[in-house]
Amino acid sequence: MTSVDVLDGVRERRLERPDGRTVAFTEWGDPSGTPLLRVPGTPGSRFNLRADRATWAARNLWAITTERPGFGASSRLAGRGFAEPADDLAAVLDEVGVDRAHCIGGSGSAPHQLAFAARHPDRVRAMTILVGAAPVTEEEYAALVGVNAEAHRLIATDDLAGFRRLLEGLRVSILADPLAAFHQIMDKAPDADRAVMTDPDWQAAFVVSAREAVDQGVDGWYDEGIAIERSWGDVEPAKVQTSVTWWHAAGDANASITAAERLVAQLPNARFVRFGDDEGHFAHYHREAEILDELLSRG
Repeated sequence: MTSVDVLDGVRERRLERPDGRTVAFTEWGDPSGTPLLRVPGTPGSRFNLRADRATWAARNLWAITTERPGFGASSRLAGRGFAEPADDLAAVLDEVGVDRAHCIGGSGSAPHQLAFAARHPDRVRAMTILVGAAPVTEEEYAALVGVNAEAHRLIATDDLAGFRRLLEGLRVSILADPLAAFHQIMDKAPDADRAVMTDPDWQAAFVVSAREAVDQGVDGWYDEGIAIERSWGDVEPAKVQTSVTWWHAAGDANASITAAERLVAQLPNARFVRFGDDEGHFAHYHREAEILDELLSRG
């Protein structure tokens, strides 16, 4: 694995919410540049960063990478849905003095991003969602990676203690060897995803972000998993008036493309873009320049 310093130039930030919670986030780049609000997947942390940020530098981006309750250095909010983290995103923009920003995220970030756009439409210039989570049918769950399917089964049968045990086992594995643990989690991933997972820069960034995400425990992951199963009422698609581009791949074994298509069809101002049919959850990794340019061209 490369010895690149993933946190080079990254500035740590904190804010305190009215309920006493700490929300942690990071900044990278020139604050006079174009603000880009970044929303990590699940489990994710404020260190969910690319090791090679040349694409960001070339576009003079001020990258603000957020963190949700219970992950990394951010306080837990038990029983939360998507509305509270959406309001946290607006508070982060307030803290850094940004009125409106382009917003990008992937996977488990999708419902949080959409709730943010619905609740705070004046804060979003345009939004990009990469391989995002959406409400999934039983048939679709059966095609996903085993961890996702098992988490669904446990929550659907109200075996929340079993769900917590599942996550606690994953946390132990991630802290011990993040790359080996993730290879096991990605049991149904296509070859294209496995190729990305051999990239030294991807590995360096993943190790830092994954360990930080679960360092304080599994509470954030536990709350988020339940929200993804049960809190889609917080996402009001008709209220998402902002421009949304949703990128997805047919071979994605983490987030169902058919579920994503159903959700995007409910958004008033959305465009759905398919990656290659043989690609998966990391199809966006080598296309960041194209994806960013498309996002920045809107709003």
